[in-house]
Amino acid sequence: MNNMSFYETISKNAKTVETKLSEKLDLIKSDGAYEKYSVLEESMRYSLMAGGKRLRPCLVIEFAKLFGAPDNACLDYACSIEMIHTFSLIHDDMPCMDNDELRRGKPTNHIVFGDATALLAGDALIAYAFETIEGEMLSDRQNLLASKALSRHTGVCGMCAGQQIDLQSEGLKIDVETLETLHAKKTGALIKCACILGCIAAGKLQGCREYEDACTYAEKIGLAFQIADDILDVSGDEAKLGKKCGSDEKEEKNTYVTLFGIDKAKSMALSLCNEAKEVIGKYEGSEFLCELADFIVNRDN
Repeated sequence: MNNMSFYETISKNAKTVETKLSEKLDLIKSDGAYEKYSVLEESMRYSLMAGGKRLRPCLVIEFAKLFGAPDNACLDYACSIEMIHTFSLIHDDMPCMDNDELRRGKPTNHIVFGDATALLAGDALIAYAFETIEGEMLSDRQNLLASKALSRHTGVCGMCAGQQIDLQSEGLKIDVETLETLHAKKTGALIKCACILGCIAAGKLQGCREYEDACTYAEKIGLAFQIADDILDVSGDEAKLGKKCGSDEKEEKNTYVTLFGIDKAKSMALSLCNEAKEVIGKYEGSEFLCELADFIVNRDN
């Protein structure tokens, strides 16, 4: 797969998901009382439709395709995980968390709509994600497994746990094991969940080789993604990072750069990328996923 076709695939998947997300948001307007709380839907839409790479829904789509799911069968799953990811960004940017003013080059949600509405928009996106994941193209069992996966990787054993570790580690020196746990949950959990949702859509369930290889791939690229973010925060530009650079140092956060330095961090990200490609590259049709691993660690180029 050449670079042009890789980026075309990224763009195609993003457009497909964004069309579906917009349709889902439009459904809210059919509620008879919509006009009384329309600002809430506007706040949800502001962040959900703000663009970005749509990496997580792309992973859902590509794993579903790799393992033989029917075309578009996984779109509800893809939309659901993007809603969860967006809620996490809204809350993460708020003054009580990272206190960021920019996200994807635009003022953050709470800057535009106020703290209270931003908080509610995030809450509403969580609920709407679980309503959305109950799609009609897949079986009830698949939808149940997908809901359980999304809940586990979002909640107290997943992303929220990682965020808590991050908050309580600010200003403290933590060991490598704690840092790995932090990022495996805060960043890696939703990336892993995306790959799992794609497998579920294709009927590849826990215990089978394809599912386990997808999880291993996800764990590798999830950590590589975070290391690349740490590097970009120090040496990259804000357009690629999607928010102001230098925020990790300002908030006294533990990162792979602060623990190992930029050169070692780059080496670690590259090793993880190669390991991810090795585990998934044995499957026919996995070229895009291999190039995606490269893309994740080379965003600063």
